[in-house]
Amino acid sequence: MSKLFARIPRPAAKPATPFGPDSVEVHPRALRVGEGWCRSFAVTGYPREVGRGWLEPLCAHPGRLDVAVHIGPVPAALAAERLRRQLARLESGRRADAAKGRLADPDVEVAAEDARELAAGLARGEQKLFRVGLVLTVHAADEKALDAECARVRALCASMLLDARPATWRSLQGWASTLPLGVDALGQRRAFDTDALAASFPFASAELSTTTGVLYGTTASGTGLVSWDRFAQDNHNSVILARSGAGKSYLAKLEALRSLYQGIEIAIVDPEDEYRRLAETVGGAYVHLGAPGVRVNPFDLDAGPLTGTGDDGGGDDSPEDEPGGALESGPVVRRALFVHTLVAVLLGEKPDPATAAALDRGIVSAYESAGITADPRSHARPAPLLADLAAALGADGDPAARALAARLAPYVAGTHRGLFDGPTTTQPHGHLVVFSLRDLPDELKAAGTLLTLDAIWRRVSDPAKRKRRLVIVDEAWLLMAERSGAEFLFRMAKSARKHWAGLTVVTQDAADLLGSPLGQAVVANAATQILLRQAPQTIDTLAEAFGLSAGERAYLLGASRGQGLLAAGVDRVAFSALASPAEDAICRTGISDALDDIPDL
Repeated sequence: MSKLFARIPRPAAKPATPFGPDSVEVHPRALRVGEGWCRSFAVTGYPREVGRGWLEPLCAHPGRLDVAVHIGPVPAALAAERLRRQLARLESGRRADAAKGRLADPDVEVAAEDARELAAGLARGEQKLFRVGLVLTVHAADEKALDAECARVRALCASMLLDARPATWRSLQGWASTLPLGVDALGQRRAFDTDALAASFPFASAELSTTTGVLYGTTASGTGLVSWDRFAQDNHNSVILARSGAGKSYLAKLEALRSLYQGIEIAIVDPEDEYRRLAETVGGAYVHLGAPGVRVNPFDLDAGPLTGTGDDGGGDDSPEDEPGGALESGPVVRRALFVHTLVAVLLGEKPDPATAAALDRGIVSAYESAGITADPRSHARPAPLLADLAAALGADGDPAARALAARLAPYVAGTHRGLFDGPTTTQPHGHLVVFSLRDLPDELKAAGTLLTLDAIWRRVSDPAKRKRRLVIVDEAWLLMAERSGAEFLFRMAKSARKHWAGLTVVTQDAADLLGSPLGQAVVANAATQILLRQAPQTIDTLAEAFGLSAGERAYLLGASRGQGLLAAGVDRVAFSALASPAEDAICRTGISDALDDIPDL
């Protein structure tokens, strides 16, 4: 009998169900499942060593191939006993060959060495033993196509040093072993240690990836997962470069949301008001600078070091003020130095020596009028306002002080007072803080940027509140146009790692970023670099800066939204951003995203 035939029809009265075929024909070497054919293989031979993600070529096979990995733990006592027996057999064979004058068998020597290493790992508790079975089922439309597809799969297995044996006369058991039932009907298993089993994870990528960190999406083939841990790299910074509409802000929001899952604190500089939905969804703080009633007081005291643009960028680690001592260090002096910088930004120029001296006297007088001195016990009192500084300058008999008070009048009682005419309305603290700068007038853009960056850096550089943090600067080209913003990005890129923080720079103007010394320093100090779809006008600049190959250039020019390259030095992987429906609803903003929800006509 050349063929074993068995037909299992479904009752005619019941309609076909999408959960299974309407019939199965069992043949010696194949199955006819519904209208298609399939053949199963059991892997019986493996290479001595495997690398991470070694199953990816099978998972990425272009044809329809079901890959099932069956895992069963082996008790430690039983594993140790079996290893002892195996070592005894191998040693006995080696001694027998030596007694008869035979040459040593290399395969036996290698097997004995592996068994000894595994036994030592089990004894130290570093390894465990598992019984693993690998079963493959190939599908095709007809028998001829099935033979051709099986030949390709077996050739692929041979290239991976796998010995795939057909499940002859056990076709039904082989097919059932690859169904999502958790049943290994073939029972062809091999002993794996912990490392080998971890490397067999079906969704692991053999390309650039980590086992911890944030999930960015799937590999270009769609079979592997791309996860990346920025905090495990030399520095924690990253850059996201893409043309408009390529999904850079979407990816930044997705990374921020998944970083929050891991307890990472997030601060976002949002020039275009794109992160409001994210802040509202996760219960974060939203500081909408430029909106009515939203104020930030630059005189607020904080225990953290000064960020100010006037220092060396490394923070002030000097000791706290002694109670009743001189104002030689501490929060009050650091705030005074920052106010000096802020006033210079408001004036558009650095004050002359006489004006700077008058300003310093006015700042000290403003704090003293509020009852705040070098004594830390006084720092809980309400901080003075910019109006108090202007009043102190007006009461000073120095003409330079009165002239400075007049120049500050628009920010105290004039048209630009809205940002400074009261105490801070929203405390920029929490697991997520978003600073929106879109509604700031151009005259206050630089000052608002400085206040935002100061609040972020004070939080990041405070040693008493040290934890993992990310600072995301979206549309960074807008901040690079302001000198204070460019200096902040440069300083963060250089020193964020010292404070266990990472800087994420997101921009669509890659040419301008790479065309300035500060921008090049930001990119050079980013261990993680993400390139999404690029415009033809900028691809040459990017190719030179990142060493892109011709294939990578073509991939970035033709990439769809959310597709790109994740690079770390010379290593890189092509990926597609992947979000759940709930995450997608949070991360979508803008007209282009809204248009995606409109059905085709």
